[in-house]
Amino acid sequence: MKRVKRFGVFQTSKVSAIIFFLTTLVIMVPIGILAMIGGTISGKLFPFAGGIIFFILPFFYGIIGFIMTAISCVIYNLIAGWTGGIELEFETVEDPNE
Repeated sequence: MKRVKRFGVFQTSKVSAIIFFLTTLVIMVPIGILAMIGGTISGKLFPFAGGIIFFILPFFYGIIGFIMTAISCVIYNLIAGWTGGIELEFETVEDPNE
């Protein structure tokens, strides 16, 4: 049995921000392209206005993901000091290629 004693706030937040950014990018960019095409077809005055927000959202989610993960890590580190942290159980598995 092993315990997570603390999280490195910056490193964990950085990884989380990249995950948020990439996940949102994969989802939002195709939607943004479709929104821009739809705006152009419908003849709106600013066809890109509706679609461009979908390209900004991955950056927004990355920044918010970083901030929220940092706050969560700090809170976890405080609580883990009082409770001992989250317990993890690991299993050793043999590599079938050896």
